[in-house]
Amino acid sequence: MAASQLYVLLQKGEDPFHTRFEDLDGHSAFTIQEVDGMPNTLVQLRREAPWTQKHQGVMGPGAAFFYFGPAGAPGYLIYGNAPSQPMATTLRRKRSSALHSSQYFTSRNGRLLKWKQLPNNRMECVDGKQVLAIYEAGQASRDYSALLTVSHAGLAVVTEILTTLLLSQMATVLQWQS
Repeated sequence: MAASQLYVLLQKGEDPFHTRFEDLDGHSAFTIQEVDGMPNTLVQLRREAPWTQKHQGVMGPGAAFFYFGPAGAPGYLIYGNAPSQPMATTLRRKRSSALHSSQYFTSRNGRLLKWKQLPNNRMECVDGKQVLAIYEAGQASRDYSALLTVSHAGLAVVTEILTTLLLSQMATVLQWQS
């Protein structure tokens, strides 16, 4: 990824159900929070307007909603006011080796994207051969728990990148079988 076209977001918190992402200037870019818990959990991912306005190329939905089933079972996702899609089929897993697996998802504009597991707690979101984002967990410091670096091309699907990244983390916390 060309350094002049990178957008770094710091993840503040390790809980995928309640965290936020900020840029290097401390401006909130995304907020993830539980908005209802009765009878089932509802989590909202919200892209913050001031951050969006700072970056040309940010496109796609401004929010995603995670509607979980009973006891945290997979439910469905909704981007903005678009039709729902089942969580169970949003990310499709494929093992590339005994140690690594990839998760595929289809963006709202029909592009097949892939989260590829890399060594050292890193993941890449790719569109063919183009890297859209790199997620680096385990970079814990006093200020952040992970880094997400988004390329300029990734801004067009940044909400979907974050939604699928968080859905994968939520599935791990909830111990869903893949």
